[in-house]
Amino acid sequence: MTAPTARPSRAPVPVPGDWLLARLAVVEATVRRAIAWRTGEDPTDGVLPELEETPFDPLHGLYVPDDMAPHLLDAPTGPLPPASFEDALAASVRAREDAATAAGAPPPVRRLAEGFGLDELATQVLLIALAPDVDARFERCYGYLNDDVTCRHATIGLALTLCGVPAVSATARRLFSPDAPLRAGGLLEVVDTSRPYPTRGLRVPDRVTAHLLGDDTMPAALRPLLAPPPAPPSPGDGPLAGAVRHVTRLLTRPWPVYLRDSADGTATAIAHAALAASGRQGLQLALDDADHAAPPADAVRAALLEARLRGHGLVIGPLGSPDDRWTRALLAPLADAPVPLVLTGNRPWDARWTRTPPVLADCPPLTRAERAALWRHELSSPTPWAPDPTAGDHATDDGAAGDDAVTAGARHRAGPARIHAVATAARRQAAARGVPVDAAAVREAARSWSGGALGRLARPVRPAVTWDDLVLPERPHEQLRDLVRRVRHRDRVLGQWRMRPGGGRGRGVGALFSGGSGTGKTLAAEVVAAELGLDLHVVDLATVVDKYIGETEKHLERIFTAADADEAVLLFDEADAVFGKRTPAQDAHDRYANTGTSYLLQRLESFDGLALLTTNMHANIDPAFLRRLDLVVHFPAPDETLRRALWERCLGPAVPRAGDVGGAGLAALASAFDLSGGAIRCCAVTAAYRAADDDRPVALADLLAAVREEYAKLGRYMDESAFPQEVRP
Repeated sequence: MTAPTARPSRAPVPVPGDWLLARLAVVEATVRRAIAWRTGEDPTDGVLPELEETPFDPLHGLYVPDDMAPHLLDAPTGPLPPASFEDALAASVRAREDAATAAGAPPPVRRLAEGFGLDELATQVLLIALAPDVDARFERCYGYLNDDVTCRHATIGLALTLCGVPAVSATARRLFSPDAPLRAGGLLEVVDTSRPYPTRGLRVPDRVTAHLLGDDTMPAALRPLLAPPPAPPSPGDGPLAGAVRHVTRLLTRPWPVYLRDSADGTATAIAHAALAASGRQGLQLALDDADHAAPPADAVRAALLEARLRGHGLVIGPLGSPDDRWTRALLAPLADAPVPLVLTGNRPWDARWTRTPPVLADCPPLTRAERAALWRHELSSPTPWAPDPTAGDHATDDGAAGDDAVTAGARHRAGPARIHAVATAARRQAAARGVPVDAAAVREAARSWSGGALGRLARPVRPAVTWDDLVLPERPHEQLRDLVRRVRHRDRVLGQWRMRPGGGRGRGVGALFSGGSGTGKTLAAEVVAAELGLDLHVVDLATVVDKYIGETEKHLERIFTAADADEAVLLFDEADAVFGKRTPAQDAHDRYANTGTSYLLQRLESFDGLALLTTNMHANIDPAFLRRLDLVVHFPAPDETLRRALWERCLGPAVPRAGDVGGAGLAALASAFDLSGGAIRCCAVTAAYRAADDDRPVALADLLAAVREEYAKLGRYMDESAFPQEVRP
């Protein structure tokens, strides 16, 4: 039988823990020599005493015997003399580290020292302090060397002794000062500060020890706050790509950058894309999830330590807490941060936050092309959680459904973070149903995402109507389509073509629907929202108007802010209640009422969404609002032709009809009764209930009885003798 051929042996590749143990071997040799020096032994020829054979008094360090008291000051003091054996061992370890660094794989200890600016002495102190966390034998040794069995960790005096540094030197004080690299970088903590300086304890955070052992698991306390989103692509040469290139250039300097966010929320995406372009990943400290009651400096220091250990950049935001003291405390540890730092927020930079302001930059809003590119990128991402792995990833299909989904998504003025979230939800829903991602899935995901705070301030209405349900004359019908065009193309017209420069004005669209009751104003608002694929939120004036001065404006500000964030269509029904004319100030009530109107004039101009106002009394609207509105659509009372179409539309195809409810009967009703569209709908519903109660089709008599009730409800006289023969009872 032929013996198997032996494989050539390979040198094992050291793992991170092996590099640390090699360094600790030098510390162990130093500790052995310190114990021998304390016990009076004189090891020669590199032969060190075995710790296991050294007798220990169980109570040593807990008391001072009487016969030892006169000799306390005769104990050996000062730094440990150098030894050639340890120097040779340390030189051997450094040579191996130099070879690994030259090969492109520097050991963790070397990377840590270079990243935090540690010299060889500071690195040795760090290793001495963390030795008990890696090898429990060092606990008893440190207890003996500290002459206190309860002090089983390194102290400042012990570290200086093992490093050969006199405790009375300036180097000793400078090494452990708060501004020194060890403590300023968060690598070393000095505990028991009430004790004398040499006996103060040293502690290395568990996160640092784990990093040196090769474990870079995110600490549990930071996981809710540090969530690096994927950097989105930079499509083409648009404003987003230009902003990424600009911030990338700024990050080449050791200065923090403050990105003032746009309404789309592009600051975080730009920051991460710029860090990626500069060769770094980014960690984001999300202040939205931070506890404002907790000390902010602790979270910032932990995030800064994590970024330095990983060699990443840091993104912090959004700034702008109502409490400026909280913001100042949060930014204090970031002064001269040694990592690329990007701060984000939607407020202008406040000079009171820091002594030295960062470099300021503004984020551009997304163009429609950039938004479509982001949607295409997110919707074409792989779906690893698809239920049927053999069916493939439906989200990557390049058919017409994918184009429809991108088009539907691009209609929403969402930023990169929201696009990522909505696209992920749409892909998951489609994968769960086993169908491709289509426009309906995107609209449903966007609708579920935008419920939010606005749903608590306004009544949400999910549009369920189309243009076919809207019966209007040609002019208002065309004006409504023009309103939809304005919303869809405002980014190009107002942004790229700069048709609304300066003044701090937003890119919102506003329209006033005026006309009598029941002429279709609310229905038209619902049709516009459905065409845009957005939800309609009807502002409840009962929850907005407040008798206390200033409270109405606060409620409206919350609504406008939430609508900006949720991409909603705001409908102010009976808008003359809050958008009414200003009057001459006769007393304090008039002055404050005029203040509320003036606030609305300013806020409506800076609004970035779609605001629709309806009123039955056009003359009561303040003329200043009309200038700020893009369209004023008048809804006239329907003529006979429109009333005929309204009767047909309100009855619908699903309602069973008797023989007399045909073209002639409905035409006679339209000719005889001057009713608005809302009144006609009420009559159709009333007639349907009467027919349903008798379990029969709707007859012309039911419609006539419903009209009679509607006239009585409206307080109008009904002369039945003047009715045509077809509609007489």
